[in-house]
Amino acid sequence: MKGGNGDTSYAKNSLVQKKVISLTKPIIEDAITNLYCNNFPASLCIADLGCSSGPNTFFAVLEVVTTVDKVGKKMGRQLPEIQVFLNDLPGNDFNTIFKSLPKFQKDLQKTMGAGAESCFVTGVPGSFYGRLFPSKSLHFVHSSYSLQWLSQVPRGLENKGNIYMASSSPPSVLKAYYEQFQSDFSMFLRCRSEELLGGGTMVLTFLGRRSEDPSSKECCYIWELLAVALNDMVSEGLIDEEKMDSFNIPQYTPSPAEVKCEVEKEGSFTINRLEVSEVNWNAYHGEFCPSDAHKDGGYNVAKLMRAVAEPLLVSHFGDGIIEEVFCRYKKIVADRMSREKTEFVNVTVSMTKRG
Repeated sequence: MKGGNGDTSYAKNSLVQKKVISLTKPIIEDAITNLYCNNFPASLCIADLGCSSGPNTFFAVLEVVTTVDKVGKKMGRQLPEIQVFLNDLPGNDFNTIFKSLPKFQKDLQKTMGAGAESCFVTGVPGSFYGRLFPSKSLHFVHSSYSLQWLSQVPRGLENKGNIYMASSSPPSVLKAYYEQFQSDFSMFLRCRSEELLGGGTMVLTFLGRRSEDPSSKECCYIWELLAVALNDMVSEGLIDEEKMDSFNIPQYTPSPAEVKCEVEKEGSFTINRLEVSEVNWNAYHGEFCPSDAHKDGGYNVAKLMRAVAEPLLVSHFGDGIIEEVFCRYKKIVADRMSREKTEFVNVTVSMTKRG
């Protein structure tokens, strides 16, 4: 994700992701209630994996911590000390996170009063496709819109004219992406099964799909439209064709069935809930806005995708093409959104580690 607090940063363009976290609040509450019923620890260790930077980092933590407080009070329990671990890759903008820690503590104070003093925050850099914490040290793991990112682009892809799985991609490309997802997610589950205590809980939300077709429009369309912009620039000689053909997005958007299959295959967890939801591409869709922000969907979506994709594009093509790519992309997206229903599909799974 693009760091900092600038106009095109992830911090300023992640309202869709915030909406998705809000959608999962009932599932988080249910998971924490079950955790309390089975085992009420004096000290609670929570990890948010793929925390990124910006307001969503502490929004997610606030949701989890205030839910712990709410459920505990409902059950007549004293609030435990809460250790929160914020994890992302070492290149993540942790500096911005730590600078916003005082604001988070004030927000926590407003919500929880004196209980806010019992919440401690630590940054943990590293890939969640490996071990991050000591054995049997965590009670609750949360991750939202992170696990669709793969550890790497699948090897040996021949995906000419595309930057992701697409309707025109050969079957070998779809197979390679799925196998990379299987390998990565099973590794994630193995690592977390070591780190969670028996009865510990995870709530994970993927950018996903309902369809069993991995190249279906509902999950690949937004990348296909970016490929249209890039291919137009190739045809005009602004981007080298070989460069274009060697660029692929390291992401896989699983179906509920694929998530369930990997969890059952790994065997350490029992699935409590597996749910699908949708959120409009345009973060301002259906909301009252003092400006015309909700109307300029193409602009909003282009900024959202730029905050996510710019670091990948810059590392492959250099930064000279960025303004032109997203100027074109904005127009393409606005045109399609004016004629079609455009939504992201979210797959959320809540699971408990077997004792």
